[in-house]
Amino acid sequence: MPAYAQKYPAKPVRVVVPYAPGGPLDDVARYLAQKLNVRWGQAVLVDNRGGSGGAVGAELVAKAPPDGYTLLLGNGGPITVYPHLRKKPVYDPERALEPVTWLVTSPMVLVVHPSTPIRSVRDLMSIARSRPNSLTYASAGVGNLQHLSMELLQALAGIKMVHVPYKGAAPAFVDLLSGQVDLMFANIVGALPQVKAGKMRAIAVSSAKPSTVVPGVPSVATVYPQFDMTAWMGIFAPAGTPKDVIGAINQDFLWALMLPESKQRLTEQGAEVVAEGPGELAAVLKKESALFAKIIKTAGVPQE
Repeated sequence: MPAYAQKYPAKPVRVVVPYAPGGPLDDVARYLAQKLNVRWGQAVLVDNRGGSGGAVGAELVAKAPPDGYTLLLGNGGPITVYPHLRKKPVYDPERALEPVTWLVTSPMVLVVHPSTPIRSVRDLMSIARSRPNSLTYASAGVGNLQHLSMELLQALAGIKMVHVPYKGAAPAFVDLLSGQVDLMFANIVGALPQVKAGKMRAIAVSSAKPSTVVPGVPSVATVYPQFDMTAWMGIFAPAGTPKDVIGAINQDFLWALMLPESKQRLTEQGAEVVAEGPGELAAVLKKESALFAKIIKTAGVPQE
């Protein structure tokens, strides 16, 4: 085994989750922490630092010592969206954070309130074209993946709907259930019980291919082939972390992901295990950042 494996970790490791406890990132972080506790023989501490769409937690890691003992389990919010929504970003994700491991991807599901006549993406387009700005869609906030995904869909389809941003996905979900808004892109696992109960209707998934979690529901890409918006999770370290430490961390996260019980658990939650390293994750970030920059500019999303 390489020499670095005996040196790292020599003390507890902190994994920062840039959102409040109880969300999907928090759940994945705590599960993987349990596995790595055993693997490393050191405590792996999950530290929730929510705020500013994930930017508070990401900034903490960006400014931490580059020794591998403070890591970020992040997603697009503070990495590929944040720099395009701030006039003066307090950190530069590309320069301040080092990609380590691409963990999983997870599609969203496009759901509508059952009181609407919308049963497909084509139905949605037909109504939105005939009655511009008559349909309302919810999101977890301005610049959130749900919001940007809907902006992309509107741009591809040449339609306009009314955006109703909320302070988080939970209140948005509640108002969709009550019929206060017509539709939204939602977490696929969270939406599934409501779809099965008939309280909302799933009309499409956001990934390029259909999801086994919601069998029979087509992808938006069957109508608009360019549309592919999937959430992802990845591990990051402060820039300047030694390459051998990055390699050791990546190797062990890959080990935890590839355990049969890990793959089964994550799949049941609607996630697809990717298990790729720094290079593959960096390529995803570059492509996604360019896409979000374009969507934000075209949609006129205001900067703070």
